[in-house]
Amino acid sequence: MKRQIVCRQANVAFGVGIRKLALSAALGSSASPANLPSDSEGQDWIIHDKDLLRKSLTESGTGLHVLDLVNRASLEADRTLYSKLLNKCSQTGQLKHATIVHAHILTSQFNNDLPILNTLLNTYVKCGSLDDAHHLFDEMPHRDLVTWTSLISGYSQLDRPRESLVLFPQMLRHGLVPNQFTLSSLLKAAGAGPDPDDRHGRQLHAYCFKCGFDSNVYVGTSLVDMYARCGLMDDSQIIFDALHSKNEVSWNALIAGHARKGQGEHALRLFWNMLRGGFKPTHFTYSSVFTVCAGAGSMEQGKWVHSHMIKSGVNLVAFVGNTLLDMYAKSGSIEDARKVFDRLVKRDVVSWNSMLTGYAQHGLGKEAVQLFQEMLRNGVQPNDISFLCVLTACSHSHLLDEGQYYFHLMKKRFKIEPQVFHYVTMVDLLGRAGLLDRADKFIREMLTEPTAAVWGALLGACRMHNNIDLGAYAAKRAFELDPSDSGPYIILANMYASAGRLNDAAKVRKMMKEGGVKKEPACSWVEIENAVHMFVANDDAHPQRAEIYRRWEMISKKIKEIGYVPDTSHVLFFVDQQEREFKLQFHSEKLALAFALLNTPPGSTIRIKKNIRVCGDCHSAIKYVSKVERREIIVRDTNRFHHFRDGSCSCGDYW
Repeated sequence: MKRQIVCRQANVAFGVGIRKLALSAALGSSASPANLPSDSEGQDWIIHDKDLLRKSLTESGTGLHVLDLVNRASLEADRTLYSKLLNKCSQTGQLKHATIVHAHILTSQFNNDLPILNTLLNTYVKCGSLDDAHHLFDEMPHRDLVTWTSLISGYSQLDRPRESLVLFPQMLRHGLVPNQFTLSSLLKAAGAGPDPDDRHGRQLHAYCFKCGFDSNVYVGTSLVDMYARCGLMDDSQIIFDALHSKNEVSWNALIAGHARKGQGEHALRLFWNMLRGGFKPTHFTYSSVFTVCAGAGSMEQGKWVHSHMIKSGVNLVAFVGNTLLDMYAKSGSIEDARKVFDRLVKRDVVSWNSMLTGYAQHGLGKEAVQLFQEMLRNGVQPNDISFLCVLTACSHSHLLDEGQYYFHLMKKRFKIEPQVFHYVTMVDLLGRAGLLDRADKFIREMLTEPTAAVWGALLGACRMHNNIDLGAYAAKRAFELDPSDSGPYIILANMYASAGRLNDAAKVRKMMKEGGVKKEPACSWVEIENAVHMFVANDDAHPQRAEIYRRWEMISKKIKEIGYVPDTSHVLFFVDQQEREFKLQFHSEKLALAFALLNTPPGSTIRIKKNIRVCGDCHSAIKYVSKVERREIIVRDTNRFHHFRDGSCSCGDYW
């Protein structure tokens, strides 16, 4: 039987929890509110849920038809009616209607009723109006724990943590003792922000311990999350281990903390432990694990987790689908990423941006442009990240005209002011096209001060087109703005070395040494049977090192026979040609490739990841290897993906 409010003039009976929305005549007839019979003794009306927020029928009304009925004594107002109206406002986010109900409450006998005012305060919070909530809080003649907790939770949930934390000592001074919900909200606030300070969190932890709340599963989970968000994973683990009872949220907090810190191995180990403990992963669990797999490029593990998610019956909703899409794209399978995108239950702007990013990373500029146009046709409003993605895709695919068009479209049609990263991409776009003078002019005409990244983009373009003079100038500006970044030093030194100017290259190396600037050690890794194997140059730590070295020496002979010539121009040492060639032969990506050839079936795709840009000689060598071994080799470096097939690379030797 449907739950209803039945109202009779001056005689009202209320149901509990209305589910339908309509105001109809007695006995459930279909008469509309406009055709209601005139008020008469004995006449009943039924108010269904959908009519609670129906607008007034006349301009002189309150704004809500139900309240108009109250004003003309056709309906008696009580706590149930006001609570249902306010709950409906909360569910639908109708702030305007909430203010109408508020105004009506103030003229009623419930103007100082604490439960009603608490419900009203919570409604303002749910509608996102913290200013209205706090104003009501200040005017309330009496406040209880529910009042304080509602406002504290509101500030915590709506990313205003400081205000949330300020309220706590005030609450204590009023003699109130917090409950688990108050403390959980405060701990959330203590761990909020881009760089949270654990000082407030530790004070709250001490209070929880003093009051015996630290073993409460909700408060304990909030403590785990707070320490994890502060980056204190050891403390987070200690709290987690001490919990007498854990739930899925407890596991999610710890897994997400390791994921945010890039500690993929820890996060995956926790995921397996969670499964072994009989806990069911949620959307948030899978999202964190996919993020970890994306960072490491661990497609095999990501596929296993994906299959587990499918078997568990978890729907591919936007946020978990977005991380899954990103995982496949960053693991080198843009085709699988597109399949996930096409199967998303609902796409948001992050979904479109994730797919655009994938196309950009893989150098698929035309596909990115087509997707961006489809995004606009679907009525999805692009943001600054959307334009960054499409500009990057245009840059990596030499789509100069399209890139310039979208840069101007961003400003003129969508009124999005370019950020530094947009300018960096435009400099890269012009520079890759060989328009170095235009790129230099573009930098000088920027509305904001150029950063080291902007000059670094010009320096990279100068390296591609062998313009040493302009490159040296760009490098000098980059040194001034970010003297600790080793990248510009290495690029400039390599440019000098390639031009045979070894003395100048040595001077740059000396500048690095005197400035205490250290080059990030290059490393490459490859995933084989769910295990990640990492290599550095001249690596002698791997158990198969002897077989790896022999395999690469054999491959090196094969590719030299079909035209490979080692590019020794980047070797910054005064040694003879043979010594220079030897130093090139055992770079980390070559060792990873040799290992993969030893341990994967013939004809299978090889996926290698590298933490810095792949060097020119390794790029050339891998092209030849893909031809002699008849393999597709996918290399992900910091710039993009390189798909090597049959002796050529998807980047067109331009990266």
